[in-house]
Amino acid sequence: MALCNTAPRVSTTEVLLGAPGVTLSAAQATPEAVEYTEILEAEDRPWVTVVWDDPVNLMHYVAYIFQKLFGYSKAKATELMLKVHNEGKAVVSSGSRDKMEQDVRRLHAAGLWATMQRDD
Repeated sequence: MALCNTAPRVSTTEVLLGAPGVTLSAAQATPEAVEYTEILEAEDRPWVTVVWDDPVNLMHYVAYIFQKLFGYSKAKATELMLKVHNEGKAVVSSGSRDKMEQDVRRLHAAGLWATMQRDD
């Protein structure tokens, strides 16, 4: 007696995707294209310097440092200082990674808590 397999054929793609009748289309992006696009997008995003609220520095000192290091007007420096105080942090500068590293070092030298990160 010959055995007859009457079950429908299932492709490897269907097994991997877990859904019968579902197949991959040929128009999917290759990993190289996705990686290249992500690199370009990352290079387009500038770096930012973030100043964090701390329990040590007085508010008028923080505003003074923003004026001296970044050349902000008293009104702009006060606005940023209040943002740091009320929200816990504020972006005070943006640009190239090298420039943001320099800004963070200068802020640290003035006794402020600062970090740098990619812009959102």
